[in-house]
Amino acid sequence: MKNIYKILIAFIGVLAVSCNADDVDNRPVIDAGTAPVLLTPKSDFSIVLTKDTEKDIATTVTWNKATYTGIQTIVNYTIEIAKAGTNFANPTTVSNTTALSKELTVAELNSAVLNGGFTPYQENNVDVRIKSVVGATGLPQYSNSYTIKATPYAAWANWGLIGSATPNGWNDPDTDLNYDLATKKYSYVGPLVVGEIKFRLDDGWATNYGDDGNNLSLDLGGANIPVPVAGNYTVEVDITNKKYTITKN
Repeated sequence: MKNIYKILIAFIGVLAVSCNADDVDNRPVIDAGTAPVLLTPKSDFSIVLTKDTEKDIATTVTWNKATYTGIQTIVNYTIEIAKAGTNFANPTTVSNTTALSKELTVAELNSAVLNGGFTPYQENNVDVRIKSVVGATGLPQYSNSYTIKATPYAAWANWGLIGSATPNGWNDPDTDLNYDLATKKYSYVGPLVVGEIKFRLDDGWATNYGDDGNNLSLDLGGANIPVPVAGNYTVEVDITNKKYTITKN
């Protein structure tokens, strides 16, 4: 009797393996078909983005659908941008969707352009294309591309440097601080004379930072930061963590 049970168990195991193998062999194969075709915006599109219109529609990106052979499944689309002429070596994602069009607000497009490393308040040549995949990441296909012109605005706070050590002294306007999207820090590289500096928001005294006397830390309304020797300096400010460094080059 035990032998009969063993034979039955072995038979069932072989049958199960055979069925699984058949399932794999008969599984539908999905292959790339035709790539999506970008329709709009085309290369004659140009826009100057402004903060006071950030809720307005900047443009509507439209494209023809991508096709895949085999079983029908959901196709996901990604709008990508890159610096013109780079062949999308380092693309930036603007938006993801399963639809065939996407309205982009001024704020959305501005954020994508800044994240792509483009310069604010300057006209930039921006390549746009569509990427399609089956499911989350499978079988990517890429559309044609168009080169649009976009002038983004700075979406970060306007921090500046003021004080007797700066080029403008204690007078308005402040010396602008550059913002680094990657590090989230502000910086100034240039000449300073013997004197003092502070950091101000929007060229006003309502929000200003100085030294708090504790290891290069900032405090709201803190003490003036001394510059004892004239020369070229690199000043870096981390507003979020209330830290700064000042280094003579």
